[in-house]
Amino acid sequence: MNQRLAAAAWHSAALLAIVCLFAGEGLARVQRVEITRREDVLGGKPWGNAGAYEKLVGRVYFSVKPENAHNRQIIDLPRADRNAAGEVEFSSDVYILRPKESSRGNGALLLEISNRGGKGILAIMNGGRPGPDPTTEEQFGDGFLLRNGYTVAWLGWQWDVRDDPSLVRLYAPVARGPMGAHLRGPVRTDFTLNEARDEAPLAHLVRNIVGGQGYAAADADSPYDVLTVRDAPLAARQPIERSRWKFARMAEGKLTPDRRSIHLDGGFQPGKIYELVYYAEDPVVAGLGLAAVRDFASYVKNDKQAVAPVARAYTVGISQSGRFLRQFLFDDFNADEDGRQVFDGMISHVAGAGRGSFNHRFAQPSRDGQPMSAFFFPVDIPPFATTGPCKGCTGLLDRAAGSNTAPKIFLSNTSYEYWSRAASLIHTSYDAKGDLAPDPRVRIYMFAGLQHASDPFPPQRTEGQQRNNANPVRFFWRAMLTNLDAWVARGVEPPPTTVPRVADGTLVTLDKLKFPKIPGINVPRSTNLGFQLDFGPHFTEGIITQEPPKVLATFGTLVPQTNADGNDLGGVTPPELAVPLATYTGWNLRSPQISAPEQRTSFLGSYIPFARTAAERAANHDPRLSLAERYPSYDDYQRKYRAAIEKLIQQRFLLREDLPALMERGQAEWQEAMK
Repeated sequence: MNQRLAAAAWHSAALLAIVCLFAGEGLARVQRVEITRREDVLGGKPWGNAGAYEKLVGRVYFSVKPENAHNRQIIDLPRADRNAAGEVEFSSDVYILRPKESSRGNGALLLEISNRGGKGILAIMNGGRPGPDPTTEEQFGDGFLLRNGYTVAWLGWQWDVRDDPSLVRLYAPVARGPMGAHLRGPVRTDFTLNEARDEAPLAHLVRNIVGGQGYAAADADSPYDVLTVRDAPLAARQPIERSRWKFARMAEGKLTPDRRSIHLDGGFQPGKIYELVYYAEDPVVAGLGLAAVRDFASYVKNDKQAVAPVARAYTVGISQSGRFLRQFLFDDFNADEDGRQVFDGMISHVAGAGRGSFNHRFAQPSRDGQPMSAFFFPVDIPPFATTGPCKGCTGLLDRAAGSNTAPKIFLSNTSYEYWSRAASLIHTSYDAKGDLAPDPRVRIYMFAGLQHASDPFPPQRTEGQQRNNANPVRFFWRAMLTNLDAWVARGVEPPPTTVPRVADGTLVTLDKLKFPKIPGINVPRSTNLGFQLDFGPHFTEGIITQEPPKVLATFGTLVPQTNADGNDLGGVTPPELAVPLATYTGWNLRSPQISAPEQRTSFLGSYIPFARTAAERAANHDPRLSLAERYPSYDDYQRKYRAAIEKLIQQRFLLREDLPALMERGQAEWQEAMK
């Protein structure tokens, strides 16, 4: 027992020492950093010239001044409780991988904006197995980020991530009314189920996983709460009688009151869009998540006594967190409280034209914009492009340009985002009739023939009509980060913007699409649009009073034109499209088994293989040439595949070091196609 007490006392003393060591002087509004766990990565394994790495896990404590000019964009900040110094306090979970000897690193922070509290960049760039707390060789993959000396970090910014201790989250105060009164307001949720159910959570679901818990209903039986159903996003809403539904769920065989769930007598039907507008109270000051990212990055960049000091700061965001970065720019958060530029470089990936529900009263950060859920949230609303698309129009970078803090930026998307995230609007006019040149500090890339996130290989069919598109994005990511670092650190210009364009006919309206008539393959009848929405007269102040919002205008979106194989033209062409074995699309229609088969699935593209022989092609009435008609032998295919990779290496969209792995992947794809 004495040994245990001694060990506990030593641990407490060590923790206090770590806290004091990293407390600094509150630079960049970081008051202190508490590290609760510190350990060597893989037992001190060296990673190239960067040497051994260590893992730091803990919490960052912040305070901000509501009166500071660089905090005035945080909605409801003046309504939060203040400390004795008149500042608002909040905190975030933090998780850091850093070289044990800082001098051996490359001097750059790579802060991944966590997607719903998770960690993804190690799996994407290192090729490791995904996991919330990487501890094994398999999870670190080939160690690309560590071998190149990056300090890699994750910081909680989302207040409503699901209840899971492995996720990083934001701990923020709520806003209050006069005399500390509870603030109330309308909140909305919508969902489409893949199977019949009697109940559903109010939370936002992403692939059947809670992405954001959202707000509980303020009242159990309010007559002002309204549930509707409809068949399509723009179809008329049909009210469901209030007597048929209640805030409840089944627990231990009986219906139990639960203000975070909704139960419908007769059940919810698959393929239908259900929408609930209800009242909630005590809105979290969600915009503090943007301030947390700003202030942590400024702290490690400017405080030499920081927990992980760096000279350059980069940030990457994927999907939801890519939209977060677009909002970060739009709201001018790349200037810290002292007006200094925070991030030097930024990659916003598969965000399409969206921003998000990140900085207003009753914000729900997880809400996105899928083909069959999360409609009409403040996501796909102008501005879309980095520069104004017309005289007097606002651009995404206007405020950052005004504060002279705009970073170097890559906006990258896949084919999926052109169908389901309104991506064309980031480089076309609002009327979709002309191309826009991006800001000189921005490069825009479309990775053709990829879906939203790379699926495991070999391709499998899940909830779509076709097998999922498994083309890998990993190797493009490695080149993008290398190019970004060269641009920031040495002034080496990256590859030019590479996207399909209106001017050359590679970006077209849906009715002009020339997708081949492949027997048994249905083509989508619609794409996601951009919207001008009316959330009520106080939305410019960050307060939504009208739910659902009125649709004032729609902005047409364009899709990449295809060649005779059905593969996309324009954009960065991966070797899988340059030397194809199949048709690889950015869309996949819902399987009839989950209803609404004319609608697109969320996040998925399609893999539609070619016939192996001319006879097989003729028997199937397939207009696409067979494999045998394209490639006399595997050696011929391999030679052409390598030439396509070499071209991308010369263009700097791929790295020379990845050539062996890319060739190995090409061989596996050939073997799969020949089965």
